[in-house]
Amino acid sequence: MEHPGESLVNEENTSEPSKCVKSVMDMAIWQKSQAYYDLIGFINGISTAIQGKKLTDEMYISKTMQNLLGMIEKFNKLLEETPRFEEPQRFGNQAYRLWFKKMEENAKGYLVEALADENCTSINELYVYLKESFGNPTRIDYGTGHELAFVMFLCCLFKTKVLVEEDNVACALKLFNSYLVFVRQLQKTYRMEPAGSQGVWSLDDYQFVPFIWGSAQLSFRSPFDPSKFLDQNIIDDYKDSYMFISCIDYISQVKTGHFAEHSNQLWSISAVPSWIKINSGLVKMYQKEILSKFPVIQHVYFGNLMIFKPVKPGTPLPNARLGVMPPPAAVPVKLPTEEIKKT
Repeated sequence: MEHPGESLVNEENTSEPSKCVKSVMDMAIWQKSQAYYDLIGFINGISTAIQGKKLTDEMYISKTMQNLLGMIEKFNKLLEETPRFEEPQRFGNQAYRLWFKKMEENAKGYLVEALADENCTSINELYVYLKESFGNPTRIDYGTGHELAFVMFLCCLFKTKVLVEEDNVACALKLFNSYLVFVRQLQKTYRMEPAGSQGVWSLDDYQFVPFIWGSAQLSFRSPFDPSKFLDQNIIDDYKDSYMFISCIDYISQVKTGHFAEHSNQLWSISAVPSWIKINSGLVKMYQKEILSKFPVIQHVYFGNLMIFKPVKPGTPLPNARLGVMPPPAAVPVKLPTEEIKKT
């Protein structure tokens, strides 16, 4: 898969990326930017690559991919060396700030080491997206904006050709999933507050993309229908195979009470008849509930890889291509659950 915008990469420019969305008025520029189009194209392209594949399947893992997986392990080692303080607060253990400082000091070195064989000259921009992926040290919180930074990091790895088409499957099912497992550990260890949580009406307190890619996995030859994903036996049998189910399992571990009460949106999704419809609806929901929100996008960095310049007028937004899935533009813009049901 050729990822959009590869020809626009300036390999020689190593200037620091910066925040460009300074006001609500800038959101219109963002939604017509090369970065926005590249991001949607990347998410949908990876969705296509992983349909019908399990986390446990054999897959191609390049040396660079193995190095990047090792980098996540190094971040985890820093966590093990930085236990939380014994504090009474419900959220925000202060030890997280110590971990974040260690991560910030070491991340660029880890990245350079991981990409040592790639002759990559975009380390500065990659480093910014990477260090923004693990939460905020001032608020001690984590949310979908930090997850977005990691997805942009992954997208940039393809744009610099550090990763290539053969890495598509492992990018999601190994590297992103390892990141997901790690940030869950961060959340639990340091009692990180959800950033911008909408409570029961949000999809999840912390994550969104694993539901998109997880439903893509299930869109081809799924061993169970959507109506079954809340059944405990389904969760037990498939939590290690599909990201979507691993997310449901994690939510069930950290929240109490009836699932319909604490995760109403996900409970409602179980009524949608097919995983293809769920996937396309979630892409549209992601555009509306995450990528269209100024409080999220004001923190996003742009540079020579994620470019804050408009695409040519009339450029179509890259569409998901899972089987006969309708394009995201065909999904009505209504309440999130209605979007998915009516896809």
